[in-house]
Amino acid sequence: VQLQASGGGLVQAGGSLRLSCAASGRPLSWYVMGWFRQAPGKDREFVIGMNKSRVRKYSSDSVKGRFTISSDNAKNTMWLQMNSLKPEDTAVYYCAARVAPWSGKHPLSDMDYWGKGTLVTVSS
Repeated sequence: VQLQASGGGLVQAGGSLRLSCAASGRPLSWYVMGWFRQAPGKDREFVIGMNKSRVRKYSSDSVKGRFTISSDNAKNTMWLQMNSLKPEDTAVYYCAARVAPWSGKHPLSDMDYWGKGTLVTVSS
C-alpha cells in the first residue's frame, strides 16, 4: 500500500487542522493505521492509532482529548483531526500502516508502510 499524507500548514495556537492520509494500491481496511510525528531535533513518536476494525483507538497522553483519528473505507482515506493545537504540536506528521494485529491498548509500533510527512507548524 502507498500512503500520502497532506493537509499540514501554519496555524495559531488554539486552532484546528485536519490531516489526510490517502491510500492506494490496497484497501486501508486491511491495516492497522496510525499517525506519528517528529519534532525538530527529536525522535519520531506515536500520536494516535486505530485497529483494523476501527473500534479500538489509542492516543498518546500528549494529544488525548484534542486529536481524533478516523477513516472512510469508500474513500480509502484516513484523517487526523487536531484541535486546541499547541506550539509543542509542531512537527512533521506521518501516516503509517501495519499488517500485524494490534490490541489498541498501547502505543503503536512496528509499522510496515509509511507515507511522506506533512509539516504542521503551530505559532504561539
